Amino acid sequence: MVMDNSTTFEMPELEALLSEQFLRPTFESIVGLQENRGSVPEVEGGLVEPWTHVECAMAIDAGSYHDEAEKAYEWLAGMQLPDGSWYANYKDGKPKDMYKVSHAISYMAVGAWHHYLVTDNRAFLDNMWPVVRGAIDYVLDMRGPNGEIYWARDAAGSVYPTAQIASCSSSYLSIKCALKMAELMGEERRDWSEANEVLRTAILGMPLPYGDPIDEKTINAFAMDWYYPALCSVINGREAVNRIYDSWDKFIVHGKGSVCNLEKQWVTAAESSELAISLAVHGEYKQSAMIYYWIHQMRDEDGAYWYGVAFPEHEIWPLTKPTWTSAAVLLAADMLKPMSATNLLFDHHGIDLP
Repeated sequence: MVMDNSTTFEMPELEALLSEQFLRPTFESIVGLQENRGSVPEVEGGLVEPWTHVECAMAIDAGSYHDEAEKAYEWLAGMQLPDGSWYANYKDGKPKDMYKVSHAISYMAVGAWHHYLVTDNRAFLDNMWPVVRGAIDYVLDMRGPNGEIYWARDAAGSVYPTAQIASCSSSYLSIKCALKMAELMGEERRDWSEANEVLRTAILGMPLPYGDPIDEKTINAFAMDWYYPALCSVINGREAVNRIYDSWDKFIVHGKGSVCNLEKQWVTAAESSELAISLAVHGEYKQSAMIYYWIHQMRDEDGAYWYGVAFPEHEIWPLTKPTWTSAAVLLAADMLKPMSATNLLFDHHGIDLP
C-alpha cells in the first residue's frame, strides 16, 4: 500500500500537543509512582517488569528527571542476578514470576546508552558497563541454531525454544547499543557484532504471522511483529517504510491508532506510540504526527494515558493507566520535538518536523 504522506495538521494544535505545559503532567504521572528504592511499577503498588521499567526511565529522562532515571537504573543494576539476568517481574523488591525474558534482559543496554546520550555522564556509563556486559552475554547464550534468540527461560533454566520477531528485534537494538558502549570502553566485542548480524539475518527469515489471507493461523498476530523490525532498524530505508505501509490496513483503525493484535479490535496507546516512533525513525514524520495526534483520545485528565480503546464499543478498556503506556507516548513526542536524545538513539534521518 502506498500511503499519502501529505497529511498535515494545524501546527499550533500539534505544537500544543508537544509542549512542555501539555506533557509535564504525563512525566509527573510516571515519576509520581516511582518507589523509594527507584523501581517504577506498572501501576501503583503493582509489578515491576525490567523492560517496561527501562522504558519509563527513558521517558522521564526526556523530561529532565535525570536523577530519578539514574535511580531507576541503579535499582535494576542492584537486582541483577550473578549470571547477568533478571527475573520476569518483581513485587515489593522481590521476584514474583521467576522465568527470564531475553529482550527484557538485554534492554538495559538501550536504557543505559540513552541515559548517557542525555546526560553525558561517563561515570554512570562506567558503572553500568559490567551490568550491560553481563546482560548481553546472558542473552546471547539463549540463541537458537540459526542465530535467533529464544524468548525466555523457565525457572528451572530450560529455554523455551520459540523465537519472536518483536523480541529478537528488541534484542538486536540492545546489542547495537551495547556495542557502542563497548567502543567507548575500549573493548572489542567482535563476538557480539557477529552474533548481531546473524540475528538480523534470522529475523529477516522469520515468517510473517500476519500474512494474507487472514485466517485462524494469523488472526492472533501482534502488531509488534509488524513494526518492530522498522522500529529497531533491523531494516532501514524503503524496505522499512514498505513493511509498515504494506500491512497498514490490517492493523490501523483510522482516526484511532494501531490495534494490539488482529484477533481483537482493540487500539492501544503503547502500540500506536511505538508505531509513531517507527515512522519517525525512517523519515515518515507526517504519518508519525498523525498517529501521535490520534493517541490523545486515550489521555486522561491527569495527563496519564489509558491502556486502550475497545471496538466496536469505542470504550476505554481496560480501566488502567500503566506507566509504560504513558512512557511510550512521551518517547513518541520526543521523536517529533526532541527533548532528549531519543532521536539519536532511534533516528537515522535527522529531525524534520512536519
